[in-house]
Amino acid sequence: MRRLPLLALICLAACLAPWFAPRPGHAEIVDRIVAEVNDEVITMSELDEMARTVQPPPGFNPKSKEEAKALKRQMLEALIDRKLAKAEAKKRGITISDKDLNQAVEGFKKKNHIPDDAALNQAMAKAGMTLKELRRQLADQIQQERMMAIAVGAKKVEISDAEVRRFYDTNVRDKGGGNQVHLEVVNMPYPPGATAAQKEEVQKKAETVLKDIRLGTSVAEVQRKYSLTVQDLGFINPADLHRQLADILSKLRPGEVAPIQNPEGFQLVVLLGKRSGQPPSFEEAAPRIRQFLANKSMEKQYMEWLKTLRAKAHIKIML
Repeated sequence: MRRLPLLALICLAACLAPWFAPRPGHAEIVDRIVAEVNDEVITMSELDEMARTVQPPPGFNPKSKEEAKALKRQMLEALIDRKLAKAEAKKRGITISDKDLNQAVEGFKKKNHIPDDAALNQAMAKAGMTLKELRRQLADQIQQERMMAIAVGAKKVEISDAEVRRFYDTNVRDKGGGNQVHLEVVNMPYPPGATAAQKEEVQKKAETVLKDIRLGTSVAEVQRKYSLTVQDLGFINPADLHRQLADILSKLRPGEVAPIQNPEGFQLVVLLGKRSGQPPSFEEAAPRIRQFLANKSMEKQYMEWLKTLRAKAHIKIML
């Protein structure tokens, strides 16, 4: 299996936790060491903490325990990279101010439609984590972004017109870039290490919320009523979704909802609207494509820089 990009790993992390959750009736040490990085360690709880800070992409479901384990290993590789970058940042005196971190928390709340701190604490408790853990995850992400800027900042990233044109032809024009759906996702995860009774309780709640939405209650109303986490995905191309979800959405009308059960819980995907027409012209799309390709190039350079840190580090994996 090829190594996935860092951002893809973050998105997949939440899908993996259920495969590794403690099973009732089995004694298991959850917080065991899964890797050594120089004089530091990574524990299983750190992997689980990362999984709890993100939501799975709608429609994604690991096909087997083996697939989930392989993805879990790649997530561990990403944490090793983060550990190395964090140590390098410490050497360079790079720190994250309270102001920066507070802004990141506010951004997290806005992205997930969380109205205030009380609702944030409630959402964190339901996800099995604390606000302190969330802030630590956000601080690590900011620090890693700054290290990326330092690692590749001296190298000028140039994207040719031919590269932009190839991307446009393959990913916009030929994929029906003018057809889009506007989605909101209501997330209802199981609590960590959920029992059968707890899972049944979440299922019943999901059925109740689904009924409310189908009777005309808005997503904002059910979010407030049941203290739920909601993601607004905006307008996206159905070709970028999981095929099974895209097939379901093709049969829905705006305002209708698709219930999805994953190993980690339930998601209610609400189709807010559809729009179609001609894809944007090359001239309209080119600036965004150029920026996207530049970011991908920077990420590639950053990964090469991390390889130099790995080459000098003592790394032992025990997962």
